[in-house]
Amino acid sequence: MGHQKNTTSASRKGAKLSDGLAHDQDHSRRNFLRNLGILGTSGFLLNKLPVNSLAMSSPLTAALADGNEDRVLVLIRLKGGNDGLNTFIPVHDFGTYQSLRPDIYIPRSETVDLTSTLSLHPRLAPLSNFWNEGQMRVVQNVGYPDQSLSHFRSSDIWATTSDADEIVGSGVLGRYLNNIYPDFLSTPPETPPAIQIGGVGNLLFNNADDFNYAISTENPTQLYDIARTGQLYDVNDVPDCTYGEQLSYIRAVANTTFRYAGVLSEAFDAGVNSAEYENDRLGDQLALVARLLRGQLGTRLFVVELGGFDTHADQADSHANLLNSLSKNIAAFYNDLADGGIDERVLGMTFSEFGRRVYQNGSNGTDHGAAAPLMLFGKGLNGNGTTGGLPDLQNANNGNLGYQVDFRSVYATVLSNWLCIDPDLVDSLMGQRFERMNDLGLYCQGTTSTRTPDRAEQLKMNAYLSGGDVVIDYELPSNARVGIHFFDVSGQKLNTPFQGNRPAGAQTQRVAISSAGWSSGVYVVSLEVNGRMYSRKLGFFR
Repeated sequence: MGHQKNTTSASRKGAKLSDGLAHDQDHSRRNFLRNLGILGTSGFLLNKLPVNSLAMSSPLTAALADGNEDRVLVLIRLKGGNDGLNTFIPVHDFGTYQSLRPDIYIPRSETVDLTSTLSLHPRLAPLSNFWNEGQMRVVQNVGYPDQSLSHFRSSDIWATTSDADEIVGSGVLGRYLNNIYPDFLSTPPETPPAIQIGGVGNLLFNNADDFNYAISTENPTQLYDIARTGQLYDVNDVPDCTYGEQLSYIRAVANTTFRYAGVLSEAFDAGVNSAEYENDRLGDQLALVARLLRGQLGTRLFVVELGGFDTHADQADSHANLLNSLSKNIAAFYNDLADGGIDERVLGMTFSEFGRRVYQNGSNGTDHGAAAPLMLFGKGLNGNGTTGGLPDLQNANNGNLGYQVDFRSVYATVLSNWLCIDPDLVDSLMGQRFERMNDLGLYCQGTTSTRTPDRAEQLKMNAYLSGGDVVIDYELPSNARVGIHFFDVSGQKLNTPFQGNRPAGAQTQRVAISSAGWSSGVYVVSLEVNGRMYSRKLGFFR
C-alpha cells in the first residue's frame, strides 16, 4: 500500500536515526522516569492484574467523542515477533515451505483450511468459527519500508508510526497530549479513554516530551488506598533538589490519574464474566476487559499483550501453545461480549513488531524476519476476507518476506473507518497520509467521520523561558477572548497574569518570572481561548 507524506503536519517531530545525540537523550529521559519507580513499570492491580490508565483530553479525545461513541478497539500485541508462516500455512507453495523448515513445518494433513490458499495452524482451529460467521479478516505481508529487526526499535516504529530512519519520541496517541488544558493535573476526563493491561507501557502513549501517561503501581493494597484517600504519593515529602522537584511533579500526575481507580472498580463490580477463558496471562487480561466493558466502562481503547513469540529455539511446541492461548481466549472473549449484548461494539486486532525468517535455524526455531500477518475480529468487519497477497517464499530477501501492506495503512483505516475519527485528523495523527483499506470491510455508516475539527481545535501554542520572562506564542484564527494561567505541580492555579480580548493573527505575550511568583520547580502554562485550553509544561530552576 502506498502512502504520501503530509508535509503540512507539524504534530510529529523526529530526528534521523543517525542523530545519535537525539537517540541517547530519548533513552536517558525514559530511564529517568522509570528509575523513579512510578512510570513505565506495570500498573496498579485490579483483579490481580496490572492496569495502566491513560488520561487524555485532546483533539483525539474530542474526535473520539464526536465519532461513534459505542465502538471499542482492543489491540492484542503478540510480543516478540510472531511467525506468520506457521500461523497461516503457505499451502500455495507448500513444497518450498516444507523444504525450508524440515523440522518445524506444519503437516498439510493437520492444517485447518479457510480457503484454498488460507490455512490455519491446527491450534487456531477455534478461529474458524469466526471466519465462517463473517467475523474475521486476515491481512498478510504487513510491514514497512526498511524493516528493523530489533525488538525495541521496531516496537517503537509501530508505536510512533515513524519511518525506519526516523526517531520520534511521541506515540501515535500521546502526540495529542501536547495541546491540553493542564490535562491530568486539573481537568482529566471522567473515564479513561485508553487502558493498557499487563506488561509495561511503551511509546504508544508518550507525548512529545517523552512523558508516558500510563501511571503505574504494583502493590495490590494501593488500589484501595487510592479509592479511600484519592492520593497515592506524597508530593511534599521529597528531597530539596532538582530531582525532588521533578519527583514531586510526577507524583502529582500519578495522584490525579489514579482518580480512575474508583471508576474502574465500579465498572469491575458491575460487570461479570460468563465465558471460560484459558488459565493464563492473556485469558486473565481479556476476561478483565470483557468484565469492564460489561460493567459499562466508557473506555474505547484497550491494549493487551501475549509474550513469548521470540521463538529462536524449539519453536514447534512453544508456538503451538501460544496460538492455542490466542485462539481460545479470543473465542471466550467474544462469547463473553455476546452474553453481555455488546459484541457488535468491539473490534479486536492482533499485531506484532515483525515476523520470522522463512527458513528454520540450527536450534529448530526461526530468527527475526520482516513481514507478518495480522488478524481482525468482530461483527463490524461485515464478512470474512483476506488481503495483502500471498507470502512470496521464492523471493525472500535473506530469508525476509517482503511487505505488501504498510501497517500504518491498517492503523489509519481502523481509526477512520472503525472509530470514525475525521480522516484529516487521522492523517495528522499518523504524521503522513496513508491509503485506506476498504477491503477490511469497516465502515462508519453515516456517523460523524466526515466532520472536521473546528478552528479552535487546530490552534497551536508554545511556551518557553527567555530573558527572565515566560513567553507564550500562539496564533488566533479570529478575534478571541484569551486568558493565560499558571499552575503548580499539584494542579493548583497560581495566578492569571492576563485575561482579555486579542485580535486575529500571531500573538506573543511575555510575563516576567519575577512577577509570576515562580521558585525553582515545574509549572504548567495554560492558554485559554474562548473556553478551550492549551497547555505546556515548563521547568524553572535557579
